[in-house]
Amino acid sequence: MQLLILFLEFFKIGLFSVGGGLATLPFLYDLADKYPWLSASQIPDMIAISESTPGPLGVNMATYAGFHCAGPLGSVIATAGLVTPSVIVIIIVYKFLERFRQSTLVENAFYGLRPIVVGLIASAGFGVIVLSLFNKEAWNGAATQWGSLFQWREWILFLVILFAARKWKKVHPIVLILVGAAVGIVFQMA
Repeated sequence: MQLLILFLEFFKIGLFSVGGGLATLPFLYDLADKYPWLSASQIPDMIAISESTPGPLGVNMATYAGFHCAGPLGSVIATAGLVTPSVIVIIIVYKFLERFRQSTLVENAFYGLRPIVVGLIASAGFGVIVLSLFNKEAWNGAATQWGSLFQWREWILFLVILFAARKWKKVHPIVLILVGAAVGIVFQMA
């Protein structure tokens, strides 16, 4: 039963998360609220692992969540659930490509979907920022001092990597990911 739920939940995510891997984040946060096999605090780790491994972000996150839920079979089921709607839609679009290409209704629908996708990605990005750069207890009002709201080491790392990515645009993202991982290891050991 758990595998069927896993497939159906990721099928819904694949069906409605228009815009790529980051658009799946609001749906993953919803899953974290509904099921015990995924927590909101795991999602930034999922993003970090998914971004640093080959393959599409959404597929990698489905594989990660499925593995965490039900092992190797769960990862296959979750990934299949996520990609099945895309395969179905691509087959349908292929069958009616000429009709879709000439339709102003379809063109207008995609025009309306763009800002929605940006809003979903921005909302998910904000959630990741809060989980990654702020003290969760302080964010929820449990802290007594304003200074305890920020996780200073994480902010420094974030700003240094942001500056490096903007300043040296030719530096490959893998280098930045590896630097971030190395600094994270040093931070945890200190």
